[in-house]
Amino acid sequence: MGDILEVPQLSDVPARRRRRGGRTALLIASAAVLGLIAGICAGYLVQADREPTALPPISQDVLAQAEGDGPEPLSAAQDRRVRTDGDLRKLLLRKPAGAKESDRLEGTDGWLDIAAYSEDFTEPGEKFIDLVNKEFRRAAVVGWETGGSHRVEIRLVQFRQEDSKAAAESSSSHQDWAESGTSTDSWAIPGTGDGMAYVHTRPYTEPGYVTQYAAEAHARRGDVAMEIWVHDTKPIAGKTILDLAERQMERL
Repeated sequence: MGDILEVPQLSDVPARRRRRGGRTALLIASAAVLGLIAGICAGYLVQADREPTALPPISQDVLAQAEGDGPEPLSAAQDRRVRTDGDLRKLLLRKPAGAKESDRLEGTDGWLDIAAYSEDFTEPGEKFIDLVNKEFRRAAVVGWETGGSHRVEIRLVQFRQEDSKAAAESSSSHQDWAESGTSTDSWAIPGTGDGMAYVHTRPYTEPGYVTQYAAEAHARRGDVAMEIWVHDTKPIAGKTILDLAERQMERL
């Protein structure tokens, strides 16, 4: 038989050599990190040996103080808040000569508290809560009668207005109600921006009650909302309600 092929043993196969590149890269990276740390330390030592740099001054030049007394406070004619923070009743129109003071007014001594004011609405309880939320402050009222059937009532309703423009919202709400009915004529109140006067040409009739015509006006100035209500057994002229509204707003 021929020669038998000898199978090399595993121990005879030369082992594959490992590359040494990974170790070399590790050494290079370590050297770089050490160099960076050494550079930082050297820079810190150099900076520590330097004298501190003075900061620029933060003060400004001395300002000259004005001489003389300060400005005078605004007069009531110039500052509306002076008037509206006083006795609100003094800003109401006065009862005309010859007119009789109305005996239908609610409130006490010209003041209308939040409960009495709420009673004039269809849902007094809900209106009371609404007024509390809208920071109702106070309300002043005046009213008179002439000719036996002509009645006028004027209200000034003031709000604190810390969180909302409640006077404007109150005036707008009344205007929406006035405009929601039919047979109503309306006019803008001069000098008020968004104030409106209304005459309801269709009378209010109900069995057992006297037929009544009505007119109303709503405007606001600052934190005060103005309400004027006029009733008569005869039709009411637009000039009548407009004249009242203009004169009352002038006092605000």
